[in-house]
Amino acid sequence: MVPVRRAYVDGPHGQMHLRLARPAGGDDGSKPPLLCIHMSPMSGRVFENLLARLGHDRLAIAFDTPGFGLSDAPAEPPSIGDYAMALLAGLSALDVEGPVDLLGYHTGSMIAVEMANQAPDRVRRLATVAAPIITDEERAQFRAFYHERPAKADGSHILDRWQGFYYHHNRPGVDVEEISERFPDALLGGRKAAWGHKAAFAYDMAGRLPGVTQPLLVLVTGDDLDVHSRRAEGIAPHSRLLEVPGWGHGFLDLYDDDAAGLLRAYLDAGDTVPLAGLTAPASALGPRYPEKVGAFRPRSDEA
Repeated sequence: MVPVRRAYVDGPHGQMHLRLARPAGGDDGSKPPLLCIHMSPMSGRVFENLLARLGHDRLAIAFDTPGFGLSDAPAEPPSIGDYAMALLAGLSALDVEGPVDLLGYHTGSMIAVEMANQAPDRVRRLATVAAPIITDEERAQFRAFYHERPAKADGSHILDRWQGFYYHHNRPGVDVEEISERFPDALLGGRKAAWGHKAAFAYDMAGRLPGVTQPLLVLVTGDDLDVHSRRAEGIAPHSRLLEVPGWGHGFLDLYDDDAAGLLRAYLDAGDTVPLAGLTAPASALGPRYPEKVGAFRPRSDEA
């Protein structure tokens, strides 16, 4: 593993915070850089273990997308296209202009797909954790469930966020202390935390996937978007869905070596058939948890 450093660059919406890992000695190696894009509302911190494991032979980067983590927020609610342009500008600020590999996670998977459409010459391969395609009915349900909730003097809005976060991150082998360590990142978006969800629910994933001509590996993890991601089967011309039901939120920490190994096998494969021969490790083939499939956690208060 190599150290993960932090830095800032100037972007179209102000300063952008990032984490990066690179080979020792200042040489970024011969392999394409890897850009990791987090889900909303979180930050690039979710990729720290992965950056440390993959950064020893390539430049590995994770920005906090504008408005999340420690990156400045846009003046107005952005679209997925706006996020994609901001990350492309961030790469340019790092003098990374050549083709890069992308790893997107939930909202980040949409941003990765959009980057591949906007700048196909700057993207070599993509891997995504989910590739959600939602119906109009589901879109309305998502918007009704995930919306801005005003702060309350008794702090119940924080409790509500915690209960949702715990529900989606609670898995066998993970204790509440580990989950609580990740939770503060979910709050850093503040009053604008819902902007990422708003952009995601407006994005036409099905309409943009055909424009991804690069190899695309979709990891269908056992989380809240597994059903929606299976609908992406065959839409991008050079894509493959890989079922990894035993992995859910937090898998990049819980099964860090396995996740890094699978991604390395894909990113380092030859150019002829990079999606062939990939197999999920044993940790990814465990049962889905929770067993019940669904996008929403139980909630008694919809106010």
